[in-house]
Amino acid sequence: MLDQIHWLAVVTVLGVLEQAYFFLQVIYARRLFGISPPKISGPPEFERIFRAQVNSSEYFPIFLALLWQAGLFFHQGLAAALGVLYLCARYCYFMGYKASSAERLAPIYFSAGVLWILIAVSALGILHFFLSHYVGLNILQLLTA
Repeated sequence: MLDQIHWLAVVTVLGVLEQAYFFLQVIYARRLFGISPPKISGPPEFERIFRAQVNSSEYFPIFLALLWQAGLFFHQGLAAALGVLYLCARYCYFMGYKASSAERLAPIYFSAGVLWILIAVSALGILHFFLSHYVGLNILQLLTA
């Protein structure tokens, strides 16, 4: 069983480490700009860092659910590769947003595209499972025949 999920686990740990890095960036920005919790407003530089972290953490559960569904029901390797692409795009998003609001756009669109691909492969994998398990219809055999 573990040989079927080890890459998903690696990408999950990388994602958690990335989230921790984003949290630390907010802590450093709070210290730099003298903004103590629970305040969330301050100079634009702080607000961009804070917003980038919050936005990334809002999407993280969606990413994790799709990563694991795609990996379990479709293909672990493809899901893990898409997961790494998503994490790279999120890092670029964070760093871009930290620099300027406009710099966040290309990476956010790319990461959204990766999420849509994960949705598609998850749905295909789940559909294939239900059709083969409950209806006895194996789509892969039909396509290769």
